[in-house]
Amino acid sequence: MLLTTKFLRPSADSRAVRRDRLISLLHPEAPKRLNLVIAPAGFGKTTLASQWCSQTTSRTAWLSLDEHDNEPRRFWEYVVGGFEHAGLANLDTCRKLLSQDSGDASTGAVTALLNTLAEDDSAWALVLDDFHFIQDRGILREFAYFIDYLHPGITVTIASRTEPALPLARWRVRRWIQDIHPGLLAFSEAECRQFFKDTMGVELSGNDAATIYRKTEGWVAAMQLSALSGRTILGHSQQSPASSHLEVDERHISDYVLSEVLQNQPEEAVQFLLDTACCPRLCASLCNSIRGQGDSQEKLEQLLSQNLFLIPLDTHNEWFRYHDLFRDALLYRLHQSSPERAKELRRETVSWLLEHGEVHEGIAQILQLEDWPWLASVLAEHGNNLIHGGYHLPVLGWIDALPVDLLQDSPQLQMLKIWGLFFANRVDTLEPLLTSLEDLLDKRVADSHPDAEGALGLQSEISLIRSYLARTRSDEKSASDLTRQVLKDIDHTQIPLKSVTYYGVGLDYYGQGNLGDAEDALRSAVHYGQIERKPSTVLSSGGLLAWIQYDRGDIDIALDTCTEVRRWVDKHYADPTQPVLISCWQNSALTEIFRETDRLEQASTYLAPLLEHVDGGTEPGQHVIIQYVRGHLAFSEGRLNEAVEFLEDAAHTGRKRRDHIVFEPPASEALLARCYLTLGLVNKARDCLGNPDALEWSNPLNREQMQISMARVLVASNKPDTAQEMLTALMRAAEKNAHIRHQVEILLVYAEALDHQSRQNEAREILERALVKASNAGFLRLFVEESRRVRELLLELPSLKSPGSWNQRLLSMLAEQGVEEKAPERTEIPPTITATVPKPAEVPLVEPLSQRELEVLSLINDGYANKEIAAKMDVAPATVKAHIRNLYGKLGVKRRTEALVRARNLGLLHH
Repeated sequence: MLLTTKFLRPSADSRAVRRDRLISLLHPEAPKRLNLVIAPAGFGKTTLASQWCSQTTSRTAWLSLDEHDNEPRRFWEYVVGGFEHAGLANLDTCRKLLSQDSGDASTGAVTALLNTLAEDDSAWALVLDDFHFIQDRGILREFAYFIDYLHPGITVTIASRTEPALPLARWRVRRWIQDIHPGLLAFSEAECRQFFKDTMGVELSGNDAATIYRKTEGWVAAMQLSALSGRTILGHSQQSPASSHLEVDERHISDYVLSEVLQNQPEEAVQFLLDTACCPRLCASLCNSIRGQGDSQEKLEQLLSQNLFLIPLDTHNEWFRYHDLFRDALLYRLHQSSPERAKELRRETVSWLLEHGEVHEGIAQILQLEDWPWLASVLAEHGNNLIHGGYHLPVLGWIDALPVDLLQDSPQLQMLKIWGLFFANRVDTLEPLLTSLEDLLDKRVADSHPDAEGALGLQSEISLIRSYLARTRSDEKSASDLTRQVLKDIDHTQIPLKSVTYYGVGLDYYGQGNLGDAEDALRSAVHYGQIERKPSTVLSSGGLLAWIQYDRGDIDIALDTCTEVRRWVDKHYADPTQPVLISCWQNSALTEIFRETDRLEQASTYLAPLLEHVDGGTEPGQHVIIQYVRGHLAFSEGRLNEAVEFLEDAAHTGRKRRDHIVFEPPASEALLARCYLTLGLVNKARDCLGNPDALEWSNPLNREQMQISMARVLVASNKPDTAQEMLTALMRAAEKNAHIRHQVEILLVYAEALDHQSRQNEAREILERALVKASNAGFLRLFVEESRRVRELLLELPSLKSPGSWNQRLLSMLAEQGVEEKAPERTEIPPTITATVPKPAEVPLVEPLSQRELEVLSLINDGYANKEIAAKMDVAPATVKAHIRNLYGKLGVKRRTEALVRARNLGLLHH
């Protein structure tokens, strides 16, 4: 459902000053594509755009944006809706693309919209009001694409308080932009006089108009406030709060004008304004609560009718906010006249916000009050859910704001800090905190403290944290024992821990290769996570569940799992002011699913949000998973050099940071070996896998994957007999544990081994078995990515030519692969494997890295995320980012993996 009122252009007020000198600048004129109207609040941007629309001959689409539109799909739905509301036809394709449940839906819709506008071939004008609400980089990137390929004759007008992050410099060089800045928007002296006379009904002499113009610098909002006061700012002494220079947030001028406004309002209205100024947003319920009255809706509507700077936030006159400058002045007046009353009203506001689930806004108000005991109480009540909702970093910041003695005396807050650090992956800091907390809890129990029962409950949380730490040490037995002890005790505590505990159980079973029991545990984790309102646990548990379902061959079920979990999170935790909560497990599972089913573009859309975390630094286990699926997608797309780069990075991080990973990540080396084999580097593939008799993989899935890759190396080394022995043993284990994907891959490699022995008939029989297993599961690319010889044998199978959509799809993919296959990229050896060929000498750095930059580079090489580097170097995260920007510039790279390759080639790092 789209709010049609967002498409309604504000009616042109017949009393408003005509801005003909500016309107002429907005008219279409080749090669212009964009009108950029940039100015602070109160400069008349919307009025100007509305006046222009009322007289332009172009067909006009209008869209008023708000903070909820900073999301790609929603933004483009409203842009398309604006054109449709204005009469543009044939937008069905756009709407259909936007309705698809994929991350790139909006990208396709933008192209479809451009095509529709080109086919319409009419002169169109699109006005986007309040564009400053749009900050999402994805939207801005797509909007830049929209402007770049806009059909001639179409003009876009942006009204914004700030200049958007668009390629404006390039567009200005091409003369595509008409800039209208605050200096142009400011009223001239003549317009000032006309405004007071025609719009506000106030007669001014020439001298008076000149004085007001000089003191307000043409800022129409200040002039409007002055006119509402019923008098001018003339005739006062130099000690008047008025100033000759005006800034948008100028305290003295706004306070002076506001005092004149309040003096001309009824006492009841003044009291209402002051009482409600502490509210960041207003509704009747909130206002009634803090005022102790029941007439707030009537008061709000009166203010709205009097145009007293009250801005509706919906179409039902339920939620409002004051104009920012107006509210600032009200707050200033309230604190000056009644500081205790101001504090009391703010406390009442906070109480209402907390009772109605607006915890973030409530805490922001408490911080301004500096009421630390109250902040401690709110964090104790809401902190756990905030952390599991993805807000662990803000919670850590709020805890750090508390006085030390308040934190030391609260076991619950100490536990909250431990959870926050755990979710921030600062696990190396947890042991002393856990020990200190255990000592405090033991003392309370021994002293029969009033909260002794709560202390016993916190022991379960400590055990749960210790179970995760045991997993980082590959101590699966201790992890399992601790987790089961928590499950045993959990019903006797008041702490909602079932979801996190079952997630730990699921990780244990997954690590053992027991996929069936892992699925059951993770379903319980999702179920209890929804009951306990822990969206991050729901996403992680559902994502790992989908990953397992994919491995077991239940691709459709895995997709359903991801869809249901995402729908629940979006329904209960869709905060437009916060980034979308995503899960590494879920997005990685979706990337693998769409890659395997040959929907590579969709796979890329789910991978894209994860790459920001890799480039910015993330938890090492997540880093390995992301780079693994990134490498797998690159392999499927034939980008072998990039695949090698990503997978080597994943393997390196997995080895370096094993003690910081709470599970055994995917076997990157197995997939890396496949890349080397495809490049014709058999020895490199063998070295990558190491000694098959010394595999140290505890997860059977990873162990099987490594051995399958070793069998591939054996076949490539002309040792098919040895490969068959290994694969026969592997098949028994894979069948026992229902590892369907591995069963199919084992059969494919076994068939290739038979073909090497000239046993083609037996090879075809094995391939028939592989087809049956894969068709039930939906696997496709497993076949397409095998060797040319295996694909040839598959194309000869009569069963593949039988009716059925899956058969036809695979047949088509195999045939297409056979036609389009290129020779292996043996002439483009990646930088990481240049030991086999001479490499050109590295160009030395123009400017050497500083000692600090070398330290940062070393920590990046060890797999640390930005926030961990900041903690180790005892500097601010912003300082680390600055060091990284500098070393990227000196190395001439754009991302971490490139920086590491370049540094190793320069001898700055060792492999």
